[in-house]
Amino acid sequence: MKGRAYDAIVIGAGSVGLPIAYYLTLEGLDVLVLESNPSVGQGENKAAIGGVRATHSDPAKITLCLQSLEFYSTFEERSGIDLGWVPGGYAFPVYREAEENILKGLLSIQKSHGLDIDWYGPDDIKKLVPGINERDLRGGTFSPGDGQVSPLKYAAALWKVSKDRGCEYRFNEPVTALVKKGGRIAAVKTTKGTYHANIVVNAAGSAAKEIGAMAGIEIPVAPDCHEAGISAPMERFFDPLIVDIRPGPEGKTKNFYFGQNDRGQVIFCYTPIVPIWGTNRENTSEFMPVLARRMIELIPRLRNMLIRRTWRGLYPMTPDGIIILDRVRETDGLYLAVGMCGQGFMLGPGVGLNMANFILRGEPVIPREVWDSISFYRDFHAGRKEALK
Repeated sequence: MKGRAYDAIVIGAGSVGLPIAYYLTLEGLDVLVLESNPSVGQGENKAAIGGVRATHSDPAKITLCLQSLEFYSTFEERSGIDLGWVPGGYAFPVYREAEENILKGLLSIQKSHGLDIDWYGPDDIKKLVPGINERDLRGGTFSPGDGQVSPLKYAAALWKVSKDRGCEYRFNEPVTALVKKGGRIAAVKTTKGTYHANIVVNAAGSAAKEIGAMAGIEIPVAPDCHEAGISAPMERFFDPLIVDIRPGPEGKTKNFYFGQNDRGQVIFCYTPIVPIWGTNRENTSEFMPVLARRMIELIPRLRNMLIRRTWRGLYPMTPDGIIILDRVRETDGLYLAVGMCGQGFMLGPGVGLNMANFILRGEPVIPREVWDSISFYRDFHAGRKEALK
């Protein structure tokens, strides 16, 4: 079987595949990245709103995102490349006892895993978010170390720095087959060629299940559609990204969240109560009316905000809402970094660092007991769901 040989092949040049390729390249490996799109970051990465938080309830996500935050907040200093980093933190304002109990109940586990977070009274929340609706405001949590980054700048930067170090990228090459030999991975076939490697990483986002099927494994990941949008630039008046975890009064949304990026644009999204399964990326007519009502109720001064555009992306979901990082026991050399549940961008650098260490040394950087909780071989139907989506 003809074709060039590499040390490792990464399938997917998005939020997760890029940092895995970056860290493997830093380790001195000859790496090939295969991408079906015409350039990096053109799948779910470009649909991300750019929020980066370690404010989760799942220990794996907390520890991985703390590593991502370290990467994002220091990248310009280390490389000279601007990622649009805005260090404003994340604020979760609270108006009801139910949400107050949820957030206060999570503080101990969040702090135990190194997250800088605390409960703030209503006066402090009003200072963090000028113009927030004061009626019934009970306070909220705030994590000052969180922030925001440009997904497009991030993808371009990792492509450049990894390519400069020798990583090879092939675009417009959908994967058509995974080749196994003697119980281990041997090669990857695409529409344009065959490439050999003893290490292959499935980081294919919403296409992870299809790639897994090529190796004879069933990956429990299904895409869930979410919409987002962005305003025209305006003068900055709040720093943190804001998450309102109340269910919406219209019966359609679980929560909604938004922030001002490095250009002053407000970028926003909400989570539907009923998942919209599939790969339809067309905008819907209900998104902006629902989102606008929630945003104006929370911060009335945004009623005159000019919306520049909206879009729709995919959340590759697992049954328990928790990510999958692991090796495939049935096929030596095949690894999974899939099921990011819409948080691949904020998890990406932490995932890349740990996957590279796990592939090359057999151990992640985060504690082993935390790593084992995101195994491909766990019980996905044990009822475990992350409280903060």
